[in-house]
Amino acid sequence: MSWFSRKKEKKDITEKPAETPPPEAEAEEPEEPFDTAEPEESVAPEAPPETVAEAETPTGTGKGPGLFNRLKSGLSKTRAVLTTDIDDLFLGGKKLEGEALEQLEEMLITADMGVETTMDIIDRLSRKRISSGNELKEALKDEVIDLMDRIAKPDAAIVGSHRPHIIMVVGVNGVGKTTTIGKLAARFSEDGKSVIVGAADTFRAAAVEQLAIWTDRAGAEIVRHREHADPAAVAFDAVEAAVARDRDVVIVDTAGRLHTKVNLMEELKKIHRAITKKIPEAPHEVLLVLDATTGQNALSQARMFNEALEVTGLVLTKLDGTARGGVVISICNSLDIPIKYIGVGEGIDDLQVFDPVRFADALFG
Repeated sequence: MSWFSRKKEKKDITEKPAETPPPEAEAEEPEEPFDTAEPEESVAPEAPPETVAEAETPTGTGKGPGLFNRLKSGLSKTRAVLTTDIDDLFLGGKKLEGEALEQLEEMLITADMGVETTMDIIDRLSRKRISSGNELKEALKDEVIDLMDRIAKPDAAIVGSHRPHIIMVVGVNGVGKTTTIGKLAARFSEDGKSVIVGAADTFRAAAVEQLAIWTDRAGAEIVRHREHADPAAVAFDAVEAAVARDRDVVIVDTAGRLHTKVNLMEELKKIHRAITKKIPEAPHEVLLVLDATTGQNALSQARMFNEALEVTGLVLTKLDGTARGGVVISICNSLDIPIKYIGVGEGIDDLQVFDPVRFADALFG
């Protein structure tokens, strides 16, 4: 019996399984749209960063020589879980079988690779002749790269041939959408692209102000309406402004919402339809931002948002603050949605294009 099977059996006997707490609740959005106001297309005045929770100062270009070191540092907690005790599995001339395989299974599940992914990896490793910690790390790295390579896209961060290229950004509360949008805008601006951000999160207090600070620092423009305006109208006007001004990229922010609330998910579909009215094939990207610290709940969110919107790419944030970085591998193994960016810190350089090989090197190196 595997470690997971014994753990589950014991839990079933001794206690009633606890329900996973839902993400932090948010105020319901009105079912009827508000009247819209004329779009205000100027960037908000500069505000002190400390007065706005998510508005850290973007620095750097995202292309410096220390990218791998930042990635490795950001994944240090997960790497500690996965590698610290690997050498101990082979003490006394042990082989990778029986108890050693169970201990490895426990390590992988603790790192939030998920039961299904863990069992797949354990099954393949059990067929190999592995006699040392170093051999096991290399074998694990190969297995992880193989899993993640299935849906990897080398050009994930490159804006496509559409002009303007429309990106819709979605996710639940608190995952870091605002900072992700600011960092994306800065990356595109550094690449010489002209960017307009549509502030379609019109219901959360200070959301537009936070986004305006990021947009200003990224050298981008912002299209916004008054508070409580119809988010779909903001998205439409942002796309219309980009077409009129011949801009390269539009990034549409949306309000954080519980993936289990049907009416809020319908509001996202309405925003999607508003964009399509202006450009039939848009949005060209629907990026879902996920908080890696939520572990397997991130996988559940991805499934439900994908059902509603056909998500084209994922952004995993806060990998530097968790020992659950294995969720990246679990998502790659479970969903046919490419991970396009990962966040391993708060600086602008810490939103990195996802590279399976570099990720695996940082995880097991």
